[in-house]
Amino acid sequence: MPTVTLKAHYDGERIVLDEPFEIPRNSPLMVTVLSATEAEVGEDWILAARKGLSAAYGTDEPDYGAEDLRR
Repeated sequence: MPTVTLKAHYDGERIVLDEPFEIPRNSPLMVTVLSATEAEVGEDWILAARKGLSAAYGTDEPDYGAEDLRR
């Protein structure tokens, strides 16, 4: 699955996506929680955070598919 940034909110029990996005059931995900909005921290900070997160993955990372999921 490609890396994608999705807006969501916490309803007190679960993380809820703010817009529809198809995610296969039981997909492994990495969740990064930012406690401030873009308006509060500025776009420069958001861009730097995204760049840092993308640097956490190497260019040779494998692309996993549904067949790689454990049941």
